[in-house]
Amino acid sequence: MTSVLRVIEPGLLTTIQDLGRPAAIAAGVPPGGAMDRFAHRAANLLAGNSPHDATLECTMNGAQLVAEAPCLVAITGADFQPRINGAAAPTWTSMFLGRGDRLSFDGRRTGARAYIAVGGGFEGDRWLGSRSTSLIAARGGMHGRPLAKGDELSLAAERSAPAVAGRHLPPGLRPAYSGHALHAMPGPHVRRLDAESRKLLFAAEFAVSREADRMGYRLEGHRLATSGDELLSFGLVAGAVQVPRSGQPILLMADHQTAGGYPVVAVVISASMPIAAQLAPGDAVRFIQATAAEASRRRLTLSSALATLSAP
Repeated sequence: MTSVLRVIEPGLLTTIQDLGRPAAIAAGVPPGGAMDRFAHRAANLLAGNSPHDATLECTMNGAQLVAEAPCLVAITGADFQPRINGAAAPTWTSMFLGRGDRLSFDGRRTGARAYIAVGGGFEGDRWLGSRSTSLIAARGGMHGRPLAKGDELSLAAERSAPAVAGRHLPPGLRPAYSGHALHAMPGPHVRRLDAESRKLLFAAEFAVSREADRMGYRLEGHRLATSGDELLSFGLVAGAVQVPRSGQPILLMADHQTAGGYPVVAVVISASMPIAAQLAPGDAVRFIQATAAEASRRRLTLSSALATLSAP
């Protein structure tokens, strides 16, 4: 396979990700995949790919890459101040790289995860039907590990559609990343919270602790008190808010365990998960109670935004 990009510096944590392994959840395999699925899908669509193709997920800062062949790229998600050959480059926009062009990042301005797509999608090791990197299992992506200096990145397929630079997703069609408010619905065990804790759940402000990774975020702040008999393990989903005995909530993310026994007192709606994916340690966050109708409406809004990119 012909290399399209070469890694000069990998950044803090850059991995190959697609939409994960949802079909393997029943076997106890975490779903994985891109943390911010909206930004991942948007980057792919801007680059003329399927939303299921693999992108690079850069965490807290960006990788430095050099083009080994002409290619079309798009950068979405967090603002890490991208540059091409030292000049400021746009985000949420498709653009060409010529052979020898260098893509770099000045540093984090907002958000926690940026996504880089290339026309044709990134090649990577497949495991259980997905190219996503599972750091826990050391499978998928670039041999189950983060990118390293000197890695050569290849295309999964040659582009069949014409490459179109300058396509753009306006700010008004993107998730409200700056708000740090997560819309959530009461979970199956919300009644295990005492009356005061039920009020705090949707009124208090929490902070993302240092214990935050692709599996989940431990939240600091008001202690939530639960009661009742011990629960048998049950299936979990990304966005579930669990309350362990410490009373400090845990928000499950892409690499979450597939089953657990801590009470689930809320579930963040799918339309708010892109915002959750862009939270970093120290960020304040609060939950806003949502109805099923509102969850559907917000999901449709994001789907409609992506639909504007479906055709060149």
